[in-house]
Amino acid sequence: MTTVVGMKSHRPDKIAASIEVAPRQAIESSDLPGMFPAGTSVYITDIGTDSNETLVKAAARVRDLGYEPVPHFASRRLTTRDALEDRVKMMSERAGVRNVLIIGGGLERQAGDFSSTMEVLETGFFDKYGIKKIAVAGHPEGSPDFSEEVALQALRLKKSFAERSDTQLRIVTQFGFDAQKFISWADGLKAHGIDMPVHLGVAGPAKITTLIKYAAMCGVGNSISFLKKNALSLTTLATSHSPETMVGPIEDHVRNNVDTPIRQIHVFAFGGLKKTSEWLEHRGTWDIKTSLYPSAANAQN
Repeated sequence: MTTVVGMKSHRPDKIAASIEVAPRQAIESSDLPGMFPAGTSVYITDIGTDSNETLVKAAARVRDLGYEPVPHFASRRLTTRDALEDRVKMMSERAGVRNVLIIGGGLERQAGDFSSTMEVLETGFFDKYGIKKIAVAGHPEGSPDFSEEVALQALRLKKSFAERSDTQLRIVTQFGFDAQKFISWADGLKAHGIDMPVHLGVAGPAKITTLIKYAAMCGVGNSISFLKKNALSLTTLATSHSPETMVGPIEDHVRNNVDTPIRQIHVFAFGGLKKTSEWLEHRGTWDIKTSLYPSAANAQN
């Protein structure tokens, strides 16, 4: 199996990364050209409010800028099989999409024909239109919608699908702040018969209050508890969270454990694309006191 081409720091010992943007950001942001290295995997979110035309236009611009577009398909937000096939065909033929993320979608009641990621995978539409690289969701801290055993069984079914369809399947997780919990979850998958590559979700630099808001919106309650527990010490130093507390231990683990399934990080730019891209370029030297890298911090003194 292959992994997603992601951002690579100027330091060769840094783990690769992908990033996530909203469709309108992908279409309209004047900062996006040249913001990331060529080939960076840019995931394009789908919250159910954008038309196929908007989503395809977003993916096409990401492709035109030299990045790898990875559009989301939120299963329970999809309507009909025909509409899904139309979107997959448009993404493939008009935006050159060869890489997608398929998630549940988070709705209590499905909007159309699909109740799960597996049902979307089983349509065969992605294979039909030449899309072989597919990411599915992982939940290191659990989910309020289903038990851990249900989540593990779903991953086993997806692994089985990959084996019989020759799909290059990987797991991309929700974001969190407890590095050791995420590492242990990823390394523990093999014991449950799951050996797919794992991309761990991390939050880019952002204010603590912003992260708590997004954690609540995304239903990652354990992350909120962990963040609040550690927020007092963080806010005595700064108003922002440094991703280094999450990414540093992950990178150390990957360097020292050749058998780990962890392949890269997936970054949620809650603090903005520009700040996140600066951190990605200079990670390892990020200053938690200023939320800047040294050259920028010195310029302000």
